[in-house]
Amino acid sequence: MTSYDTKSVAGVLSEREGLQRVVLSDGSRAYNLTQLTGLIGIGDHVVVNTTAVELGLGTGGWHVVHWNLSNSSLRTDGGGHIMKLRYTSLQTDTGSFEEAGAVFTRHESLRGLPVIVCSLHSQMAAAAVAFRSAAPNARLVYVMTDGASLPLALSDLAADLCDRGIVNATVTCGHAFGGDSEAVNIPSALIAAAYVHAADVVIVSMGPGAVGTGTTLGTTALEVVDITTWVHRLGGRAILALRGSEADERPRHRGVSHHSSTALGFLRASATPVMLALPDGDTSLLSMAENRKVVDVSATMSLFDLPPAITSMGRNVRADPLFFRLSAAAGLVAAHMLQQL
Repeated sequence: MTSYDTKSVAGVLSEREGLQRVVLSDGSRAYNLTQLTGLIGIGDHVVVNTTAVELGLGTGGWHVVHWNLSNSSLRTDGGGHIMKLRYTSLQTDTGSFEEAGAVFTRHESLRGLPVIVCSLHSQMAAAAVAFRSAAPNARLVYVMTDGASLPLALSDLAADLCDRGIVNATVTCGHAFGGDSEAVNIPSALIAAAYVHAADVVIVSMGPGAVGTGTTLGTTALEVVDITTWVHRLGGRAILALRGSEADERPRHRGVSHHSSTALGFLRASATPVMLALPDGDTSLLSMAENRKVVDVSATMSLFDLPPAITSMGRNVRADPLFFRLSAAAGLVAAHMLQQL
């Protein structure tokens, strides 16, 4: 099913580049991706996609603005001829950094660059904060895949990390869009991070809202296998951030999530090298990989309470310490790798 409705805009709740959040005349809320639909204002009548809210999906109760009926036409600035959201009514000419071609004439190797690979968006934020605490002057670049939310503008975490200087630049790849650079795919995005944005360390994850089915293979979290494989083939050094929880009500995610253990199994089977980041004290995890680095994460735990606090599935560091310990370990291992270069 797909559901649309027409409502008027009663108020603008917030604005930042690429995103408006509005309240509608019936009290419901919607977000507007200005790169696709332009700016909207109070009194405008807008067509909103209500499908996700009606299905109770993880949008937090937000409709999505599809079109502003106040506009008879719309033109937004594009970046070239590469389209994202291809063959949909919202396809947009974002362009891509590859169109210039200059980087690829000189660089197709990561040359030992540390790359943190995450399977959840909130892992990225926790690993980034821990990394920055240990490497205050390094350049950290975030690559967002299209495994979940496609617009980077929707990520409050990414916006905050950039505003605070924790993340220095962003690259969106596949059909994800809105980064400082657009890339066609994962390997190109890694090259963009390394050479266009001069990354000392790269962190890769999907945007908000992972897709999962409760099955072993039916999840976008398994993209970490492909990402890790590309990092290795391009000459980088992959650090896998394990997903784990002490508070998730689903048994398959308690302890180390089945998503992480499944991904590790595929990586072992293909003999793809990956560093596993482990927090000191969690001895039960030591048997998971031969190539591992154990780090003391205790000094970083208080950082996750600093405003705006990082949460995962609505849980903060006190509610689910294992999740944050595992994510922080990945960030600290990357910082240690950087210091050894």
